[in-house]
Amino acid sequence: MSVIEPFNPLEARFMARAIELAQRGLYSTDPNPRVGCVIVQEGVIVGEGWHQRAGEAHAEVMALKDAGTRSQGATAYVSLEPCSHHGKTPPCSRALIESGIRRVVAAMEDPNPKVAGSGLLELRASGIETSCGLLKASAEALNPGFCQRMRHQRPLIRSKLAMSLDGRTAMASGESRWITGEAARLDVHRLRARSSAIITGIGTVLADDPELTARLPDQQAVIEQPARIILDSKGRCPSSLKMGQGPGRKVVLTTINTLKNETPEGFEIVRLPTDQGGRLRLEAVMEWLQLQEFNEVLFEAGATLNGNLLRGGWVDEWRIYMAPIILGDQGRGLFHLPHLQRMEDRFTLSLIDYRQIGQDLRLTLKAGNRFTPSS
Repeated sequence: MSVIEPFNPLEARFMARAIELAQRGLYSTDPNPRVGCVIVQEGVIVGEGWHQRAGEAHAEVMALKDAGTRSQGATAYVSLEPCSHHGKTPPCSRALIESGIRRVVAAMEDPNPKVAGSGLLELRASGIETSCGLLKASAEALNPGFCQRMRHQRPLIRSKLAMSLDGRTAMASGESRWITGEAARLDVHRLRARSSAIITGIGTVLADDPELTARLPDQQAVIEQPARIILDSKGRCPSSLKMGQGPGRKVVLTTINTLKNETPEGFEIVRLPTDQGGRLRLEAVMEWLQLQEFNEVLFEAGATLNGNLLRGGWVDEWRIYMAPIILGDQGRGLFHLPHLQRMEDRFTLSLIDYRQIGQDLRLTLKAGNRFTPSS
């Protein structure tokens, strides 16, 4: 298998188009990866396709259908190695072989252990020339959760917070609508839409009764609503919730056998182990999320849950929206961390991106260290 290096500008353009097509499935392919494919004959694109929904045709099959007989002797550029196993659909490697494709260029190998190079091996065994590595970083950036789940058996965990310039998430009374402007809120809905699941704590549910749905303008791509999950150790969940409205899976994770109130309509109740304090054990929550085949999970929670997430090192990416407003020193903070007493106990976050969204500033950070309590 050859690796394209340095990149051929024309081939890079074709692969960039495949990745652009893959982005059309940003909100709808879960738990599958987002994949795009273009078929090129004599330097001209003759077929295009992308994976639109789990259980439906993959990108290669869609592109081959679009190209028809023009795929004979052509080159296929695909943002992820073609699959070689039977899932809900037949293997794409076989479809490419039967189409008469001469060459396949993949941006990256599939991290799924069921594939992991076998798709390209099958193509080569059938006489098809293969290359891998063109625009690999861009292709991998499109599927960070899928890649992490396949390689490390856990989803990508994000936490979204909104704060004032003085680091407050709400007024002392608890009022918090709206801290950020309309542009930032739309950006959050895009983040929700690409997530497999959105998780919040019972404190946020009791205080705000949020919907936690992804709502985008009509011209946006079709959205498969993420699962909405409530962490409710003591079973205090009300019987009627805004989160119960509309499509999508809804789950209450708890430590007790039955809720204190009537089970909210449309919700599943899942019992998980407790920690020493009688709360849901976050290790068990993360293990459950992996078993659900969630790729990207978004927490939208309060200071207590975010403090526990930070302390345990569970979050891969913190997304913080900062608004140019002041809420005062009696307002509520981002993290509840009562054990921090000395500077050496502090947490360090690494800033990996910042940009202005409307009048607000969006910070993207990664955790730099785990909690080390003072003696």
